[in-house]
Amino acid sequence: MAPEMQHGPDADRRCDAMKAFLRAEKTREGFEAIGFVDPRAIAQAGEKLDMFLDLGRHGTMTWMQTTRQRRRDPSVLWPAVRSIAMFAMNYGPDDDPLALLERPDRAAISVYARNRDYHDVMKGKLKQIAGRFAARFDAEVKVFVDTAPVMEKPLAEQAGLGWQGKHTNLVSRASGSWLFLGSIFTDATIAPDRAETDHCGSCRACLDICPTEAFPAPYQLDARRCISYLTIEHKGAIPVAFRRAIGNRIYGCDDCLAVCPWNKFASLAREQKLVAREALTAPSIGDLLALDEARFRALFSGSPIKRIGRARFLRNVLIAAGNSQDSGLASASIALLKDPSPLVRGAAVWALSRLVDRRRLERLSTVHAAEGEQSVKAEWRLALNAGNTERQGIA
Repeated sequence: MAPEMQHGPDADRRCDAMKAFLRAEKTREGFEAIGFVDPRAIAQAGEKLDMFLDLGRHGTMTWMQTTRQRRRDPSVLWPAVRSIAMFAMNYGPDDDPLALLERPDRAAISVYARNRDYHDVMKGKLKQIAGRFAARFDAEVKVFVDTAPVMEKPLAEQAGLGWQGKHTNLVSRASGSWLFLGSIFTDATIAPDRAETDHCGSCRACLDICPTEAFPAPYQLDARRCISYLTIEHKGAIPVAFRRAIGNRIYGCDDCLAVCPWNKFASLAREQKLVAREALTAPSIGDLLALDEARFRALFSGSPIKRIGRARFLRNVLIAAGNSQDSGLASASIALLKDPSPLVRGAAVWALSRLVDRRRLERLSTVHAAEGEQSVKAEWRLALNAGNTERQGIA
């Protein structure tokens, strides 16, 4: 439990000076907003986390379970913390990400991953700010950017940066749903700001647009059904029930973010412009299917996509290839039936079940009859079983 807030003229002047310093640093380093929060302010968020985990909605993200107590209470993560400064950076796109979903020959990469890895960008800036703050005010500091068990969205809400919308992401009246978050923990005492209130009203656009119905109720997410989880965190084969709904989304999903009405403010007064890499804006599915390990690592150098590895990435691209129903992608998919990764081979089978006719699929299955991996053999059985390759709906 953090110590009680200190009071008195000297403490107030010190607090004001620290806030003024950090706000100036916010602007200097290109952040959109800053707010201050007492680490004890997110008790209710801890209860919601418990429900999320107890219902198993975290899927295979077991680290969320093992770090539960540290997530629930920042003082468990660092007992010395008295105050937290939350920083936000606007990464709103220049165009509508949903438009790319109408181009099945192109791959849709989540907006946040089209730039340099934001963890690196923000952490470097926050370390600079934290270092200068520590030196100026003789304080201890720690910096976190989505790489530690910190409940950044509830903390940001309590710091007044926005509110957690019905899609569970932070929404800002100034930046819409396009916000990166990071934090500086300190043992210095800084008066908290006023929490933001919910401005979603009766709107449910983010819930209704979800292709896989990943929201059991407003303000609740079942990650196991979320395309971002399935294409990034999930390590195995994509469940059959969700493959068609994924469409051409090969890394993440922006649907619930992009449809938010508050985004009309997201392009205003942006402190720092994060420029998307052209090669990641609307890449050709055919080109991506041809990536070997070296070319994959080169293309995604400095990108968060690199962390999931080539096998998971090609699994996603093959799902998109199958959904394109472009027979011109069949040759590249056939070549991947010999890939070293069973995850890739299995996804290639599914793609081909959508790209070639039954007779050719049977011939391919005969050529690859020596397949020894059980998961891939199961994909062949599924592909050859009449009716299973055209399942409708979401389980």
